[in-house]
Amino acid sequence: MSNKGKVAIVTGAGSGIGRAVAIALKADGYNVMIAGRRLPPLHETVKAAAGAGGGEMLVQACDVSDPLEVKSLFNAAVQAFGRVDVLFNNAGSAAPPVPMEELPVETWKQVVDVNLTGVFLCCQEAIRVMKRQSPKGGRIINNGSISAHAPRPFSAPYTATKHAITGLTKSIALDGRGHSIACGQIDIGNAATPMTEPMAKGQGAMQPDGSKKVEPRMAVEHVASAVVYMASLPLDTNVLTMTIKATEMPFEGRG
Repeated sequence: MSNKGKVAIVTGAGSGIGRAVAIALKADGYNVMIAGRRLPPLHETVKAAAGAGGGEMLVQACDVSDPLEVKSLFNAAVQAFGRVDVLFNNAGSAAPPVPMEELPVETWKQVVDVNLTGVFLCCQEAIRVMKRQSPKGGRIINNGSISAHAPRPFSAPYTATKHAITGLTKSIALDGRGHSIACGQIDIGNAATPMTEPMAKGQGAMQPDGSKKVEPRMAVEHVASAVVYMASLPLDTNVLTMTIKATEMPFEGRG
């Protein structure tokens, strides 16, 4: 199935998983609008994608927690490419790992604003576009996280929002019926990105017993390939949830 000329939006595309997914979608033929709070990292993603071939890649500064900026992002994508076929909700934020009773409520709200409200706002705009475009429909893929299943120590804000993403994903998958809108979630464990670099060296990542251990990671390109697979399915077929993880990371037996 050819994806040439299809249109994707990727949030949090200035580094890590978002960058890898944006490059992979472009190489697969998609025209890609990449978004993030800061433009310089987005321009670095464009440079990294230059040799990938495929579709066109454009950038748009966007704070996903701001409804007006989210609306502007989708308007820009439609103006440039005519439609939106895929949204990959990847932008995310985490709080410092402190006991929950010590976490300022302002920090809690900041994480919720990005990880949950931001995803809701992007989904809302995507649904509006997908319902009115012709042919109508499209696909939304939400980046959940292994934390959508099991928390790490001192991660209440992040874990709570990722659990909430599962509910949001299932609600959209249900409500999208009849409108050719499919929605799925990918839960990722220990992709090799700058964010997970500390867990691969030095003292490693904190474990449930309070110790710290170095954890295995997997190449981020495998995550990108998984997202491209989910995105490329016909709209009458949906991966509702997928978990992709480093084989030997402590998840199945965590705790």
